[in-house]
Amino acid sequence: MTGSTRTRPRAAMIPPSAVHAIYRSVNAWQARTGREAARLDVGEPAFAPPPEAVEALVDAVRSGRTGYTSAEGLTELRVALAAKLAGQGHDTGPDRVLVCTGAAQGLTSLLMSLADPGDEILLPALHWPIHLQQSMLAGLRPVCYPLDGHGLPDPAVLRTLGGPRARVLLLNSPANPSGAVYDRELIAALLEVARERDWQVVSDEAYEHFAYDVPHTCVAELEADLPPGDRRVSTVYSFSKSYAMTGYRLGYIALPDDERATTFRVVQEAAILSSPTPVQYAGLAALATDAAQANRARVASSRQALAPLVDAGLLNRLPAGGWFAMLDLAGVGGGDAERFAAALLEEEAVALAPARGFALHPGPDGGLEADPGTASRLRLAFCGDPAVVGAAATRVAEFAKRWRS
Repeated sequence: MTGSTRTRPRAAMIPPSAVHAIYRSVNAWQARTGREAARLDVGEPAFAPPPEAVEALVDAVRSGRTGYTSAEGLTELRVALAAKLAGQGHDTGPDRVLVCTGAAQGLTSLLMSLADPGDEILLPALHWPIHLQQSMLAGLRPVCYPLDGHGLPDPAVLRTLGGPRARVLLLNSPANPSGAVYDRELIAALLEVARERDWQVVSDEAYEHFAYDVPHTCVAELEADLPPGDRRVSTVYSFSKSYAMTGYRLGYIALPDDERATTFRVVQEAAILSSPTPVQYAGLAALATDAAQANRARVASSRQALAPLVDAGLLNRLPAGGWFAMLDLAGVGGGDAERFAAALLEEEAVALAPARGFALHPGPDGGLEADPGTASRLRLAFCGDPAVVGAAATRVAEFAKRWRS
């Protein structure tokens, strides 16, 4: 309102997600040029949801199972999810597993249930931009912890970070965008720091089935022998990756004890009322399939197709997990990642995501600034068809040679 002295709402000061901004810009380029880009900018899988999930959703709609569920989700789905988690080392039950409308929505509600506005959250320096948005939307102040050349945090450094209002440590393994996977020893050390500092731990394990070099470790498994009241890990899971159900918007959260599960449920009641019922039936059907293992094999094959980028010096090694790889122009003489991405799209019709938006953090003036080390880096999604990813990777490598010259 013109002339108003009111302060801007918190949401108005949150930056747009780099993921969504790049997605929109590539869509606009395709509409303007009439050309189809190889979409390595976005994590949309080439494979489809399991047929059983599709049939279950349609059957639920046709049979009229479309009413409300409780805020925590269908009982039979939560029972199945608790059984799945128990097989991975969790000590949990259906009362501590709650369904959400996608892992992103669940993460937002989770942060609101664990901390208060003005509290601090520790995020990896290289992070999924939505994590930053969610933190700021909940009124939390992000404090970014550094990562080494393999995308891994140092527990000793982490121990020195955060002030008296630090409340939450966010972990993401396998990681988006770095592709890093934390081994059991590192996770144990990070949990020890969290216990010393009395931090809650949010473990985003959306890519749980996509670890290639070392096995995925469920963070909550390492505290399963503690009484529930002494646990601190809340784990976030998604159907989007393992089952390619990206547009279905279905995820779930495993809470460490009944008290935190109750608090989370209250936020869910206010945020979504309940998740879409037919989609929950689709998720129940998907769990009974072996699609997650088949999809892991597909993405692992696409990962191998990135070899030309290693040969070209854009990648030091193939990513250890997840769906993404971080390219660095420093290996081909350096350069501006945004200019490189724009030229690559125009000349080769290959879309990559400059990494600047994956490394924003609060600056000394209260605004957000990017880690300057990301100026030459780009994120590449390799969850597409192996032939398409391989052909695009070769074009990126060849373009990089021309860029260097």
